[in-house]
Amino acid sequence: MSLDIRLKRVDRIYRPGEDVSGVVVVSTPSKISHSGVRLVLEGVVNLKASPRTIGILDTSNSVKPFTNVFSSIDLAAAGKFESGDTEIPFEFKLEAMTGQSLFETYNGVFINVQYFLRADMPRPLLAKNLQKQIEFIVEIKSTLALPTPEPINFVITPESLENVKKAKVVPQFRISGQVDAKCYNINKPFTGEIVVEECSEKIKSIEVQLVRIETCGNTEGFSKESTEIQNIQVADGDVQRGKRVPLFMVFPRLFTCPTLTTKSFKVEFEINIVVLLADQHVINENFPIRLLRCDESALWNLWLLESTAEEAVSALVPAG
Repeated sequence: MSLDIRLKRVDRIYRPGEDVSGVVVVSTPSKISHSGVRLVLEGVVNLKASPRTIGILDTSNSVKPFTNVFSSIDLAAAGKFESGDTEIPFEFKLEAMTGQSLFETYNGVFINVQYFLRADMPRPLLAKNLQKQIEFIVEIKSTLALPTPEPINFVITPESLENVKKAKVVPQFRISGQVDAKCYNINKPFTGEIVVEECSEKIKSIEVQLVRIETCGNTEGFSKESTEIQNIQVADGDVQRGKRVPLFMVFPRLFTCPTLTTKSFKVEFEINIVVLLADQHVINENFPIRLLRCDESALWNLWLLESTAEEAVSALVPAG
């Protein structure tokens, strides 16, 4: 026998105010007795202090998990289920508890925001109780509109590096490029370009790193740590001088979320452009970025309004 939860939405993605609906399925080869079926919807924000702060920050008081969503319903009273599959429909309104807020699903190192559905079916006497839990995803549209892209032009030279000692021998180089925006729609990729204008040493590779900065705590103290989410190699080997190398990175689902700031925690993001030289030198340039979740249809309508009629028609009607 088994207990299962099936949501109506295959992708399991929901937004605030929507109905989380589906069926609980009880499958049994023969008639069984039970003490009722109960379904719980719960959202939990898990906060954890960095080990570096233990002893400085009282983690037992300053950093602790909390529940922001909780609802429960009794789907069936105590009784018996016939053999075969029995489907019990359910529906929850996705909303936060009083005094709490909904946050987007996010899996980090020190901060995790997760939402679950759990079905419990206790059974009488010595029979084994049945339980099933599934996770669903919450996405929250940003209240801010995506601003007009402001490209960031950069030039990296030995003199511009802050963490290089004057006495240290550093290869001569000049690397320029552009990050296409300071603020990105999380549904769209990070883009830009980099150009190695000159470099006296051979280049091993060029990489783009996505970094999360997680801060949690309260007025008693904060724990703040930066950790790498993903690293993508955009060039391998000694790239041609003066050649434009495109930068491209898709923001991974679950491990990123719109930039978030609350009283007890913050989630921010940075992009590192890293040039590895053959002599083991590492050239690194850091760019703080802001992520927003914007409505795709709204962006499309805005593009149509700003485009000429001819551009709009050519985009909608295939050539020929």
